[in-house]
Amino acid sequence: MRAPSMDKKPTPKPWIAAIHAYVPGKSRSTDGRELVKLSANENPLGSSPAALAARADAGQPCLYPDPDSTALRERLGALYGVDPARIICGTGSGELLTISASAFAGPGDEVLYVRYGFSLYEIAARRCGATPVEAPDADYGTDVDALLALVNEKTRVIFLANPNNPTGSFMPREEVARLHAALPADVLLVMDQAYAEYVAPEDDDGALELAEKHSNILVTRTFSKAYGLAGERVGWGTGAPELIEVLNRLRGPFNVNAGAQAVAAAAVEDQSFIVHSRDHNKNERTRFVAALDALGNHGLRVLPSEANFVLVLFEGALTAEAAHDGLAQRGYATRWLPGQGLPQALRITIGTREQMDDVALILRELTEQA
Repeated sequence: MRAPSMDKKPTPKPWIAAIHAYVPGKSRSTDGRELVKLSANENPLGSSPAALAARADAGQPCLYPDPDSTALRERLGALYGVDPARIICGTGSGELLTISASAFAGPGDEVLYVRYGFSLYEIAARRCGATPVEAPDADYGTDVDALLALVNEKTRVIFLANPNNPTGSFMPREEVARLHAALPADVLLVMDQAYAEYVAPEDDDGALELAEKHSNILVTRTFSKAYGLAGERVGWGTGAPELIEVLNRLRGPFNVNAGAQAVAAAAVEDQSFIVHSRDHNKNERTRFVAALDALGNHGLRVLPSEANFVLVLFEGALTAEAAHDGLAQRGYATRWLPGQGLPQALRITIGTREQMDDVALILRELTEQA
């Protein structure tokens, strides 16, 4: 037995020590005031009434939840035409993203993603000891050829958000198919579709179809965005049976609580709420972008977005930091992203009509003052 020592303490693995903790969107100003939260891409319409009503039937809190989220997987399977056995549920899609890297990558391996991608990808890579590799972007969007150029014998997992967060860019199905077809069979492509419900059905990127046919693609989705259930922490993914079986070994044994399962299952049945959310988002995003485009001569550039947010680049006298602080002074929290290599940008969630009109007016005033 090793002798005890008072001058030592547990030491994390070096790849864990290199992780920078995930930073969520803020809801308060630096002086503690509560702000209108346009920093976390939550649904401004709230949640489906059917989902909220289901809370009352969530079961007894003294009992463990269904460890397999059976009812929820069955409803998801019916909606998307997927065998429930090919579906896995998680505490948000974040759990599924993390365990997918842990299942297939480790020290000496590489996890690939595009520059200006979701910040959790780097954390997922480092958590399992793999090396994160960042591919060059194409004007803040995904460059398929740049991704493929970095695939080598060490590559084990590729993360791709579509629509992408935080830029809002979207890859059409032809490009998604081209990327997947060019990958070695032993490289797992993880398609993070957290914002997929905001994309018009006719513009679907085809990832679910690829996951039905191939063993090296996992598609993940969440109830946090269009479904308006961010506080419930529910996500799901689908892929080949053998892939789902591996991931089920790693997820938490009772990872989705009983209330969250009931609420999410009811939300799946209320697709009218999703349509309403998508329509609202498209209309208000279009109006907001038009208002900001009118400020183009002041150095503001809005990137094309298919999500429930826009990324605004500040390329003139008004800086993104000054805009962020100015909006906070007027009551709005937005996402300034210097930690993701975007000090010149703000990500702004699409809120209500009144909120977006107010934010556009404030930005106009700030640009004129600058």
